[in-house]
Amino acid sequence: QVQLVESGGGLVQPGGSLRLSCAASRSIFSSNVMGWYRQAPGKQRELVATISQDGQRIFADSAKGRFSISRDNAKNTVYLQMNSLQPEDTAVYYCRLWVFSTGIYWGQGTQVTVSS
Repeated sequence: QVQLVESGGGLVQPGGSLRLSCAASRSIFSSNVMGWYRQAPGKQRELVATISQDGQRIFADSAKGRFSISRDNAKNTVYLQMNSLQPEDTAVYYCRLWVFSTGIYWGQGTQVTVSS
């Protein structure tokens, strides 16, 4: 089993920035992809960005140009840098880990609220 612990959410004004972090509880030796999803009230959970072990990235259209994703494989940690945040970015952000050999793991979620 792998536990994912997220941090970095909070309240920010429109145009502001936040950095989310997600640490896995142990090293992952199998092929894997880490990423972030979000879920706003009344909406389905949606992709924000993902990054593979070798650094290949995928972004939702809403995140392109504003968000960046990175990972530190030595620390089993993935980061989401969010800039130019807007009220429509308000959601619970979930860390997701897909491991080739064992499947999908989710974090508990961290709230991001963009409001003046």
